[in-house]
Amino acid sequence: MIRFEPHTDRRLFEETLLFAAAQTRRLIETHPGLYPMYTEQGRWSHEGPAWTHWCDGFLPGLLWIFERRAAPGSEEASFWLNKAIEYTKPLEPRRFDREVHDLGFLFLSACYRWYLKTRSPELNQILIEAGQTMALRFREPGGYLRSFVGENSLFIDIMMNVGMVFYAARETGDRGLREIALRHCLTTRKYLVRGDGSTAHEGLFDLASGEFLRQTTHQGYRGDSCWSRGLAWALYGFSISYEYSRDPRFLVTAESCADYYIANTPADGVPPWDYNAPPESRKLVDTSAAAIAASGMLRLSRLLSDPIKGHFYWSTAMHILRSLCENHVARNDPDWEGILKGGVYHLHKNLGVSESVMWGEYFFVEALEHVVR
Repeated sequence: MIRFEPHTDRRLFEETLLFAAAQTRRLIETHPGLYPMYTEQGRWSHEGPAWTHWCDGFLPGLLWIFERRAAPGSEEASFWLNKAIEYTKPLEPRRFDREVHDLGFLFLSACYRWYLKTRSPELNQILIEAGQTMALRFREPGGYLRSFVGENSLFIDIMMNVGMVFYAARETGDRGLREIALRHCLTTRKYLVRGDGSTAHEGLFDLASGEFLRQTTHQGYRGDSCWSRGLAWALYGFSISYEYSRDPRFLVTAESCADYYIANTPADGVPPWDYNAPPESRKLVDTSAAAIAASGMLRLSRLLSDPIKGHFYWSTAMHILRSLCENHVARNDPDWEGILKGGVYHLHKNLGVSESVMWGEYFFVEALEHVVR
């Protein structure tokens, strides 16, 4: 049952944001210059492998959130502003990075927040160029933005990054860019989102013909299972794509993914790492998927014309956030350097399992920011 207690919830969320700010400050003061991905035994600085270099926008994104929340002109605001700029500027050369499909994660989390503060034409140009670079990943046979692992590979994660192409299209009036973004979303919708709203992690295509071959996975249980973080990426990503395009098909898809999440997630709102994993394995939860889903549902709730549906997704997001704040925040563990425990990066590679993960931190704080404005 979803409950909502406005005064109690607001106090809980505000206290959690204060803790999150303290932990983020602890991170940048204890490990200056580090752009972490996941903790090991609660510590951000370690020698664990990264697999791919995609998380650097999340820490500066957190810094921009805390800067926005600080009292204007205060010493606190100055601290967060200086640190946010310090951690955002080194990302600028990566707007030309053609090795990753994660330019939305890198630039919409950080540089876009800076741009919203200043409306600087130079920052806007950086964002445009990142979107143009992202569009170079487009494969005409098949109609998708390819993943970092190969020309034949489409990841559900890219739904969180296609907004970069939509942004560049909007700012430049380039219809070709808009068409690339639309076609990518439609291909993802057709081949990676199933009829029940569940999602596949990856789709593989024939390089010559563009024919779709099969669903598979790198991080989920099986190719035909539903990896919970991928589902959350789809829920959030199709909501973003609807915001940019106003294509009603994307809104329907976002709702379908949200409904699958709600119908198949335990009562506390925190999903297993994969919905179709064996029963013992399903005991492993992924709080980062919950944080992404909560933030995605808050966004989705504002897009719906039906106020009853909108309130349902909003109240579900509140329920998830309450559960995370009450049961998974590291406030009672002074040795833990992260904010949110119980995230999962890559189970098969044993990377960041039941740890704090930077995307979990970012989307958790982003969701909290939305509900305590």
